[in-house]
Amino acid sequence: MENQQTFDVIIIGGSYAGLSAALALGRSLRNVLVIDNGNPCNAQAPESHNFITQDGETPFAIREKAKAQLKNYPTIHFLEDTVTDAVKEENSFTVTTKTEGNFRAKKLLFATGIIDTLPKIEGFAECWGKSILHCPYCHGYEVAGKRLGVIGNGDMGFEMAKTICHWAGELTLFTNGTSTLSDEEVLLLNNYNIKVVENEICAIAHNNGYVTQLTFEDTEPEYIDALFTQLPFIQQCSIPEKMGCEFNEHGFVQVSKTMETSVPGVYAAGDCLTLFRSVANAVAAGNKAGATINKQFIAEAFKL
Repeated sequence: MENQQTFDVIIIGGSYAGLSAALALGRSLRNVLVIDNGNPCNAQAPESHNFITQDGETPFAIREKAKAQLKNYPTIHFLEDTVTDAVKEENSFTVTTKTEGNFRAKKLLFATGIIDTLPKIEGFAECWGKSILHCPYCHGYEVAGKRLGVIGNGDMGFEMAKTICHWAGELTLFTNGTSTLSDEEVLLLNNYNIKVVENEICAIAHNNGYVTQLTFEDTEPEYIDALFTQLPFIQQCSIPEKMGCEFNEHGFVQVSKTMETSVPGVYAAGDCLTLFRSVANAVAAGNKAGATINKQFIAEAFKL
């Protein structure tokens, strides 16, 4: 591939949002380069759910099927590499990759996702994505009626416990230290038979990533079949910040209704934008971004 070629759009990130955007753009006859380093957010999840036609499929299989279909479009190109920089010029962008050098594009789309910051609890990392879960809509059905737990405190813990409640046979909220819940919140949880445990978690025992119990320093273990939590995160790619893109108060890239960031010509889609992390949502966001980018090309061509 000639790296001096100017593409209509370079998409940075080739998971669900990026591939969905590429499909919309490829079908719009736009010349597109998808650059991906093969490090998706849900790499450890054994199955993907709540996405029609693909329910229960592995995340890897969904991506590979998508890539195979996109290869039928001659204007969609793929590069396995890591983007190290992107610079806005007068009417285009220069994208630098770790291995292949520089590429040019009229517009950029970041579909780069986030990196969850895992707590330093023994066993947590091995269970993350398998039996320690972030989304009940993606995974709640598979653990319905079982002994479930929520790791969280304050408003986040309270809200997630409420959300998980009707999936659970038994439910415990583990604040992992002194509770910051209000008395009213504790009373309401107790009214729904949701126990609150304030002890710090020492370790999570598991069988090949599937939780069996939580252990504590001075109390008996709690037997649990699955856990839900919401983790702090960092953006997987720091380039949007470097380029001057605005972020919201939660740390997500801020976009307009057309998926454009605060930097003209730079767009974003997928998990880098929202707490609502699901394959279906990422695909929808990518599809919208691809369509609105194509519409912007049309508007620029017909500008008086």
